[in-house]
Amino acid sequence: MANPLARAQYMLSAHTPRQLPPDGGFEVAFAGRSNAGKSSALNALCQQNALARVSKTPGRTQQLVFFDLPQHENRFLVDLPGYGYAKVPLDLRAHWQAFLDKYFQNRQALRGLVVVMDIRHPLKDYDRQMLGYAVTRGLPAHALLTKADKLSRGAVASAVQAVKRDLEKDYGDTVGVQAFSGESKLGVDQARGVICRWLEIAPD
Repeated sequence: MANPLARAQYMLSAHTPRQLPPDGGFEVAFAGRSNAGKSSALNALCQQNALARVSKTPGRTQQLVFFDLPQHENRFLVDLPGYGYAKVPLDLRAHWQAFLDKYFQNRQALRGLVVVMDIRHPLKDYDRQMLGYAVTRGLPAHALLTKADKLSRGAVASAVQAVKRDLEKDYGDTVGVQAFSGESKLGVDQARGVICRWLEIAPD
């Protein structure tokens, strides 16, 4: 079955709200802490090696990066800034806090949020903050527990169950949870299915 995300291409980067594209169509946002494997996950989902740059210095995404799906009109993937906030100057941190607040509160095109977490270190403060944005807005969210190839099958199953229990306590059943590996391709089809459902696009 063809991959509807395979032709994703870079469209623009926005550092301020004024640089965002028109608020129409459907978009799915991706968030993740530095080192969580967000770029690798995006590349695996789109079957491209360098769509989202995998940086040797994690956290260099300092804009909202929009990727267009050219064969599906007004459908976009959005890569949110994902650095470890501790390394960011306070004024830049404040800028991003305000920008993301506004984006999540006002963006009508936003249809869902994927939060990418290292399966060995899930649910850090940043992860919970991003999930909170989605749940507050009434948007569906999906926790992608990456780097599952680093753990045994039993450890992966235990980690997924632990995250599910934790999130159900806070958010009920509004957040999906799955294991994922860009390396072994574990969970890639499942995650792609969630994203395509939110974007209302069927497999090609």
